[in-house]
Amino acid sequence: MADRSYRFLRRALAVGCLIAAAGLPAVPSVAVSTDTVETPEPTVLRVLQMNLCNSGRAGCYTGRAVATAAEVISAEAPDVVTLNEICQGDVTALTRVFEAVHTDRTVVSAFQAAGDRPSGGDTRCRNGQSYGIGLLTHVEAPGSPRALYRGIHPTQDLADPEERAWLCVNVDGVVLACTTHLAATSYRVALAQCGHLVDTILPTISRSTGYEPIVLSGDFNLRAGGSPTVRSCERPSYQRIDDGRLQHIVATTDITLCCRRSVPMHGATDHPGLLATLTIDRSRPGRPPA
Repeated sequence: MADRSYRFLRRALAVGCLIAAAGLPAVPSVAVSTDTVETPEPTVLRVLQMNLCNSGRAGCYTGRAVATAAEVISAEAPDVVTLNEICQGDVTALTRVFEAVHTDRTVVSAFQAAGDRPSGGDTRCRNGQSYGIGLLTHVEAPGSPRALYRGIHPTQDLADPEERAWLCVNVDGVVLACTTHLAATSYRVALAQCGHLVDTILPTISRSTGYEPIVLSGDFNLRAGGSPTVRSCERPSYQRIDDGRLQHIVATTDITLCCRRSVPMHGATDHPGLLATLTIDRSRPGRPPA
């Protein structure tokens, strides 16, 4: 009997709770998402700068620089290669090597000839090809962003017939990779070219396309301890490393720039290679160069 009374009481309480609940206003259900926002992984790129002295006209020419550069690219597997003092055909030859290293990516190569003031055309190598600067990199797919920007510096040494150039390539919409070869005949002209590049050209590209971190490498023909010093071209929004001589890698401060290493070229040219690692934190908004 007591057991039946307990069961009745329990049923009564349950019915009472249902009646009470029926008298309350409905509370909308809230969907709780368990999804999390994924933070993009940092992009790590290895940048290799080389001056190959391969015009065939300079005293540092050996005829072995391109073969040596190919060996270095195969051994080091850089993600960006910037090239100074090359012939246009050298880019084609080194692109094939770069493609063999990065078989799972789409390789992008670019060349910009130095101007020749007397003729109004390109400066030429001894073999007749256009002479200038180049850049190799890779992107994820054929349709990935890879806009090309290039030109001739507005300030030149009028005593030198060669007109120095600059070149930039957008890499996957992640970084703007650039190279230049500044004037060798006048430190002050080289400094003016450097200043115009970092103060005018690169900010103009950033404003027109949307900001991306920037890396610029090349033979600046300016030393850290020279007069004028390359430090006169440094800006708060950039950091710099060098090979102890004339080659420099400059990057915006939202890039972690580290692990500088000199790469032997075994006498094939008068410059060593300069290798560095960049880490780009894609979750951190960048600060455009002023």
